[in-house]
Amino acid sequence: MSASASIGASVSASVSGPPRVFVQTADFDLAAEIAALRASNSAIGAVCSFIGTVRDRNDGADVASMELEHYPGMTEKAIEAMINEAHRRFDILGARVIHRIGLLQPLEQIMMVAVVSAHRGESFQACEFLMDYLKTQAPFWKKEQTPEGARWVDARVADDKALARWGIAATNG
Repeated sequence: MSASASIGASVSASVSGPPRVFVQTADFDLAAEIAALRASNSAIGAVCSFIGTVRDRNDGADVASMELEHYPGMTEKAIEAMINEAHRRFDILGARVIHRIGLLQPLEQIMMVAVVSAHRGESFQACEFLMDYLKTQAPFWKKEQTPEGARWVDARVADDKALARWGIAATNG
């Protein structure tokens, strides 16, 4: 069974067909997630995926753990809108986003974006677009534990610039 089908997964039900957005505490299996995404359409010729992991260093400090928070319902709706925009901009056949919440340790998987299309170019572009969009606009809050104590992770100017190349102004200030 796919990790995203586990108990406690928060699945957006605003679209017909297989779920596209999962916000969950459980880890996930990339191979199982891609197999589920590919099973939906025999015209798929390309898959592009990205997995983010928790780093053990950030802004010059050791990171012992990271805790992620979100607003249930609002977060899934925002990510659904991002996927809809990716479908509007690129000729893709499907997308899936998984983002973990709760307490995570360095090197643990934190999120996944997978995009399928008939040809690789559209998948690559849509995956990169979704990553840039998620990094700046998804309503998640991250708190790191460092030797100096807990600290909230701020938005980065570089992430805002990445989003701007898609013609979207970041709202992080």
